[in-house]
Amino acid sequence: QVQLVESGGGLVHPGGSLRLSCVASGITFSSYALAWYRQTPGSQRDMVASITKRGGTNYLDSVKGRFTISRDNAKNTVYLQMDSLEPEDTAVYYCYAVSLATNIEYWGQGTQVTVSS
Repeated sequence: QVQLVESGGGLVHPGGSLRLSCVASGITFSSYALAWYRQTPGSQRDMVASITKRGGTNYLDSVKGRFTISRDNAKNTVYLQMDSLEPEDTAVYYCYAVSLATNIEYWGQGTQVTVSS
């Protein structure tokens, strides 16, 4: 059974930092491209950051320079380091994994991030 389990969300003041983690099980982690998405009520789910099998990264323009995605294949974990957080970053953040060989994709259950004073 495939599982993606996120952790690290919470409440933080503007300007603060959080690190999200997503641990995967049931997949050959190193073979998957990974990403973090976020969603607010009534809005579509947007990709925040992605990382390829080889470590290439891509970011939503509004988080460039503030967020960093990374992966540790030995721990089957993908991270999202979020610095200089803004109220507009408030959302549920989802971990995503996709096999480019099979197009099979998986989602985590989401973790809430709230940026508020």
